[in-house]
Amino acid sequence: MIAQSGRDRELIAEEDRLWTELHDLVDSMSAEKVDEPGYFDEGWSAKDLVAHIGSWLAEAGVVLDRLRAGTYRPEEIDIDTMNAQFYGSMRGVAFHDVRAQALTARNRMLRAWRSLPEGSSEADRWIRKSGPDHYAEHVPRLREWVGEVGREEPGPHRA
Repeated sequence: MIAQSGRDRELIAEEDRLWTELHDLVDSMSAEKVDEPGYFDEGWSAKDLVAHIGSWLAEAGVVLDRLRAGTYRPEEIDIDTMNAQFYGSMRGVAFHDVRAQALTARNRMLRAWRSLPEGSSEADRWIRKSGPDHYAEHVPRLREWVGEVGREEPGPHRA
C-alpha cells in the first residue's frame, strides 16, 4: 500500500470536495427533475451525468487494478465511443441504481489507488481524469441546470 504524500492528500481532498459538490447539487433536485432531459443538449439528464461519472470511475478502477497487477498497457481510448457505450448501457437504469453504481465505482477506484505498491504518475493521471478534473468539467453546467429546473427542499427523498 502506498504511503500518502502531501500531494496525494491534496488530490484526495480535491476529489472529495468536488464529489460532494456534484452530489449535493444532484440531491437538491426532485426525483422527477433528476430524470428530466436538458442537462446537455444531447438530451442528458442529471441522472445521465451521474451514470457517466460513475462509468468513468469504474473504468479508472479497472486501470488501477491493472497497474497494480502489472498488466496495464497505455492505449489510446476513444472517449466518444466509450461515452456512447456508457450512455447506452445506463440509459434505462433507475436513478437509485445509477447513484449506487457511482458510489461503488468511486469507492473501488479509491481502494484500488490506495492498494498500489508505489506512487505512479499514470495512476494519478487516471484519478484526476476520472475524478476531480472530470467533476470540475461538469459542475458548472450542473449548477446552471439546477438553477433552471429548481431545487427541492432538503430531505431524504433519495437514500
